[in-house]
Amino acid sequence: MENITIKKVITKSDLNTFIKCQWNFYKNDPYWVPPLIMERKHLLDKKKNPFFKTAEAEYFLAERNGKVVGRIAAIKNDLHLKIHNDNTGFFGFFECVNDQNVANALFDTAKKWLQDKGLTAMRGPANPSSNDEYGMLYKGFDDSPRILMTYNPEYYNELCENYGMEKAKDLLAYKLENHKVMSSEKLKRVQQISRDRYRIKITQLDMKNFKDELDKVKFVYNKAWAPNWGFVPLTDDQIDAMAKDLKPLAEPSLVLFGEIDNQLVGFALVMLDYNQIFKSMNGRLFPFNFIKLYTQKKKITYARIITLGIIPEHQKKGLDAVFYWEIVNRAHKLGIDLGEASWILEDNDMMNRGAIMMGGDPYKTYRLWEIKI
Repeated sequence: MENITIKKVITKSDLNTFIKCQWNFYKNDPYWVPPLIMERKHLLDKKKNPFFKTAEAEYFLAERNGKVVGRIAAIKNDLHLKIHNDNTGFFGFFECVNDQNVANALFDTAKKWLQDKGLTAMRGPANPSSNDEYGMLYKGFDDSPRILMTYNPEYYNELCENYGMEKAKDLLAYKLENHKVMSSEKLKRVQQISRDRYRIKITQLDMKNFKDELDKVKFVYNKAWAPNWGFVPLTDDQIDAMAKDLKPLAEPSLVLFGEIDNQLVGFALVMLDYNQIFKSMNGRLFPFNFIKLYTQKKKITYARIITLGIIPEHQKKGLDAVFYWEIVNRAHKLGIDLGEASWILEDNDMMNRGAIMMGGDPYKTYRLWEIKI
């Protein structure tokens, strides 16, 4: 067996290799969307990414005969541990040739690092957390990922399973088509009953008062999703950083707030699928690719419902149906009649019922793998 060497990422040059080696694993894959290199550098920068104020990580490269054949990150998320108290660490940013020996070496390295931190389970992939790209594509390989969703070869799941990992949880992505949603008599009826009964007011993002709007997002986000499996709240710094990254791409008419009696009750973040533009950029925004964000925007055919949350005391009132109805109508006005609702926990009955009510097709599945260490 050829010798496999595991190298810890130490220098800036190592980090560049860690990022750019990803291209080697997708050379002939028509569905892969190259990440923006500058975005990856910021995401992985332990000094600049506010995630690392409450977490730590180590990055590793696998080499054979001087060639990179895999990579992995080992991640200790202190916020996750504080909330869930499950002694679980994470692996992420996993890439690997189709060779179980290489995968085993990478997983062993991440496992050892987590064990040394006193952790007793390893889950992933998390890139680097549940608030970022999360899960391994398990079903739906014949399509490119929507924005901020993952993509990987199918054999990655076999590498995990052969290592001894087991399913921790599946995450679902629903394909939504305008004509199916608009023809749903149940959705139309439920959303109208909810409007009439609770007098919910839907407003869109006010870019001129962006800071105040961001405070509303912070209020809803950590309150609405807290009961969910694996949820880790975003700190104020993380939300601020995320907002800064997404602001240039935000479509105000698809970032919605719901109020009842002047009290905030819900929030929805829907983004145009800029992956359809990023795909042709090959990881480079400059010097000229950024122009495509404006000149090719009308070619985007998909929108992704990233988050839709109702604070607990106002759930089960049909308010989510109002948001869905608004989203689909507003997207249609922009010329977008395809959408993805993702990701949704497989056992989140309320959100899954909502997606099905809209005629959604659970066309992709993402899996979180876990192993005791």
